[in-house]
Order: sequence, then C-alpha cells, then structure tokens
Amino acid sequence: MLAKAVAHHTSAAFIRVNGAELACYEGPMMVRDLFQLARDKAPAIVFIDEVDAIATARSATGYDMIATCSAC
Repeated sequence: MLAKAVAHHTSAAFIRVNGAELACYEGPMMVRDLFQLARDKAPAIVFIDEVDAIATARSATGYDMIATCSAC
C-alpha cells in the first residue's frame, strides 16, 4: 500500500481507519479522536480506507452526512 510505504519511508506514524466506521452515529467523535491521535503521534499519515462511505456524491441524503462530518 502506497500510503503505508510513504509513512515508513518518512518515519511517520501510519493510522488506518475504515470509512464505514466514521459514517456511524458516533462518527464525528471518532473523527475528532482520530485527528487528535494524529496530532499526538505527529508526524502522521491518516489513511481512510473506503472513504466513499463518507464522501459520496451529494444527494438528498448526502447533505445530512456532509453536515454531520462538518460538525467535527
């Protein structure tokens, strides 16, 4: 995986999370905790696998997810 190789080459922490986990009800809290962890382990690379679970095309239901993610 390219992101993991870059993290190894640059001696950065590699943090992997599944996008579907961030799309759940507790998603905003998980995103905040994820980026706090990245700050604590800086330098760090955050890799969000299956990012399409939280970054889909805008639709009638997509706005709710965008608003939820923007609330972080």
